[in-house]
Amino acid sequence: MTTLAQFETVTVRLDGHVATIELNRPDKLNAFNAQMRYDITDAFDVTDGNPDVRAVIMTGAGRAYCAGADLSAGGATFDYDNPQSRPRHPRLTDAEIGRDGGGMVTLRIFESLKPVIGAINGPAVGIGVTMTLPMDIRLASTTARFGFVFARRGIVPEAASSWFLPRVVGVSTALEWCYSGRVFPAAEALSRGLVRSVHEPDDLLPAAMAIATEIAEQSAPVSVSLTRQMMWRMLTADHPMEAHKVDSRLVKARGKTADAKEGVMSFIEKRAPNYPDRVPADMPAEFPWWTDRPWE
Repeated sequence: MTTLAQFETVTVRLDGHVATIELNRPDKLNAFNAQMRYDITDAFDVTDGNPDVRAVIMTGAGRAYCAGADLSAGGATFDYDNPQSRPRHPRLTDAEIGRDGGGMVTLRIFESLKPVIGAINGPAVGIGVTMTLPMDIRLASTTARFGFVFARRGIVPEAASSWFLPRVVGVSTALEWCYSGRVFPAAEALSRGLVRSVHEPDDLLPAAMAIATEIAEQSAPVSVSLTRQMMWRMLTADHPMEAHKVDSRLVKARGKTADAKEGVMSFIEKRAPNYPDRVPADMPAEFPWWTDRPWE
């Protein structure tokens, strides 16, 4: 395993074609602070920009995934206008003032060019759970606990979770969890669709790695990247015709590539595929289709 990047609160490692982003404040149960906000976004810049990375796993160091916001500022923790209790981070720009830091993280994960798998190894509360919502697949340890605790802290759901959570588990479950703010076990997260599966602690990362490796070794990286964006962005389309338009353009664009030839020939020849195209270098001209482009 190779270390791709070491930030103050996050470590990025590469094993084969799978990168692991590890939250690394174990003495604080990986509590989220301003530095972690920037470190996570920087970590995804690293994985997006590295063509050797074909899938990403996100987990936590120590016994927690992320215990939520760092509450060391006490009652002023969420008072963003208090400069004494909440000093301005040196990287904070004027354009970012007033924006929810957790939302900046979830939006960056949403924009990831590579598939993201959450390996939730312990407590995931507040931003600790909302940051997992834009991940594509979530697995949990039997020691994991989840809590959308915002109403119990006198605030409201953050990190764009009012958009993500109802889409993941349905609006009724989302409201129940957010109204009550209670902390619930991995078994409930599984039964209500928040996580794919629950594993013993020692089995969690191997299970996540098995999923990530299958994606990385068997599927064309550019096709996976495009599929990720197609699925997420069609959640708000008002008619299936919108999906048909995008499907048609991207099938045409990908159909003439060496990847498409390799996908067919490796199947016919009954051998492992070797897709030549890489992310981000070989993304088609049609990407990103959701912005204003002359061809639309």
